[in-house]
Amino acid sequence: MLNDVLEVNEQTIQIDHEGYLLEPSDWSRDVAQVIADKEGIELNEDVWEVVMFVRDHFETNQCIPEHRRLLQALRKKHGKEKATRKYVYNMFPYGYGQQACKIAGMRVPLKLLLDL
Repeated sequence: MLNDVLEVNEQTIQIDHEGYLLEPSDWSRDVAQVIADKEGIELNEDVWEVVMFVRDHFETNQCIPEHRRLLQALRKKHGKEKATRKYVYNMFPYGYGQQACKIAGMRVPLKLLLDL
């Protein structure tokens, strides 16, 4: 079975049939921009904060953070106003796992609890 690819800065990046990277190490900000464009997501400061949270957590723990971990981090940094599921879904209308993790260059999340 052939995988799909993204063309980014004259590089070919392997993705699965849903658009997730096969290798998180292939990620860069330029790759994130291409994926975000395909998802219809504007990479503003708030979106970048979430994307970088996912990347940093992955680099440290070798796993994707659950949605609740993101909410805890947002609450700690910004207070209750930005630490809501509604706030996150306004940035990623198809879901944290489906869009934020994809833009952050993760493999397809195997644990559906990411969005609970």
